Amino acid sequence: MTKMRAVLQNGLGGTEVLEQVLTDKPTAAPGRIVVKVHAAGINPVDWKVREHGYWFATPLIPGWDVSGVVTEVFPGENRFRVGDEVFGLPGFPDVGGAYAEYVTAPARHFARKPAQLDHVEAAALPLAVLTAWQALTEAADLRAGQRVLVHAAAGGVGHLAVQLAKALGAHVVGTASAGKHDLLRDLGADELVDYRTEDFTTIEPVDVVLDLVGGEDYEERSMRVLKRGGTYIAVVNPTIVDELRVKAEPLGVRVETVMVTADHAALEQVAEWVEQGRVRVVVAETFPLEEVGKAHALGETGRTTGKIVLTV
Repeated sequence: MTKMRAVLQNGLGGTEVLEQVLTDKPTAAPGRIVVKVHAAGINPVDWKVREHGYWFATPLIPGWDVSGVVTEVFPGENRFRVGDEVFGLPGFPDVGGAYAEYVTAPARHFARKPAQLDHVEAAALPLAVLTAWQALTEAADLRAGQRVLVHAAAGGVGHLAVQLAKALGAHVVGTASAGKHDLLRDLGADELVDYRTEDFTTIEPVDVVLDLVGGEDYEERSMRVLKRGGTYIAVVNPTIVDELRVKAEPLGVRVETVMVTADHAALEQVAEWVEQGRVRVVVAETFPLEEVGKAHALGETGRTTGKIVLTV
């Protein structure tokens, strides 16, 4: 078989630019493997690229989160064998091509799938958990005993950030609507703030804020809840980091941002924590590949708990 089903983004705009196509199946190349995709996670960056393009040129096959089975390995690549179950973040910040029956990427963009996760659960992890990991461990250098505030704590990145921060020994405060508080307590959150009825600036000062909401109101208020020397991490719009640093300087706090990249070592650590029961992923809803437009529309509401996943 030389052809595969895929979703092609043929321009910029609404879900109408996502088209079902038959296209050439990828082949392995030096350092690269081919994975038969069983499931592909959906992330906010997917519909933002669909609308705005950013540094991507169309047409392109969207998507980055993948879980599946290795079908081809280029000679000399020894991390995986044909038949291995893997999950990963192929390509980002280049084109990933996850909305398809097959994907190719460097072998080091993947890790072995935790045995107790099915492909849908595993596909929900890579981009979101690596964003949280790189924000907390690299941008913030989060240490045991520190206090961290996670905005949008029940979202795709947020619910994983809560668990990673707890696994790293932090005290976790989360903002979310009241209906999601029970889930977040179960995931390990120590304090919760209903952003609809409560002011998060009344909490005790924190060492780190992971802002997954953005916007001027959240940015400035979040900086004011930080201890001097604390770190505000901007994830939603990393291009405004210089502007944010101007605001942060008088407050004596630091501003960092995150542009997530593939990291097999971090995925392997997360897989270990999954196997130990310290991290679990929440899947909000699944859609078949041909209903990708419905999946994007649901994601754009910003009201889901956990991740949306395409089954392939």
